[in-house]
Amino acid sequence: MSQRALQLSVRRLAAQQPAGSLALARFIRPSLSLTQSRLTSDVASPKAAPVGSSASMQILENQRLHRPVAPHLTIYKPQLTWVLSMLNRVTGIALSGPFYLFGLAYLAAPMFGWQITSAAMAAGFAKWPLILKFLTKVTVAVPFWFHSFNGVRHLIWDTGSQMNNQQVIRTGWAVVGLTAVASLAIALV
Repeated sequence: MSQRALQLSVRRLAAQQPAGSLALARFIRPSLSLTQSRLTSDVASPKAAPVGSSASMQILENQRLHRPVAPHLTIYKPQLTWVLSMLNRVTGIALSGPFYLFGLAYLAAPMFGWQITSAAMAAGFAKWPLILKFLTKVTVAVPFWFHSFNGVRHLIWDTGSQMNNQQVIRTGWAVVGLTAVASLAIALV
């Protein structure tokens, strides 16, 4: 609506007056007045005051209160395709965040005297209780394998194959199954 008002203002300005020093001021004012008149006619009643007044704003606020709210995701039945798509994004973030934090810590380690070597980390990990080791491995392995297998799935799609609904669902469940098997295998080692 504001773009249309601007176009009408430019056309009026071009038809009424040649370009001059006051052209910019006259270019801005008509677009505002036209927008205000349209808002007044669309939103307020015929007897309403100009848009800047409190009566018009109150009418506008009342109309906004009675507007329907979009139902968002709650009305849709969850499907494997969009759940896996969301999980792919989440696992990408879950993997990249700690990766960058570790990289920064590794770079800052000499300044602070931290021992972030492979030997020091392996020795520290070896001291943990068995259940904590298992949970840590699963926590790292699930997003890693899911994101990896889903990436391979997307690469297969880039070739143009496995693109109909049945194949997409089948490859989705294959990603879930391979993720579970690979994560457990890594966590139990």
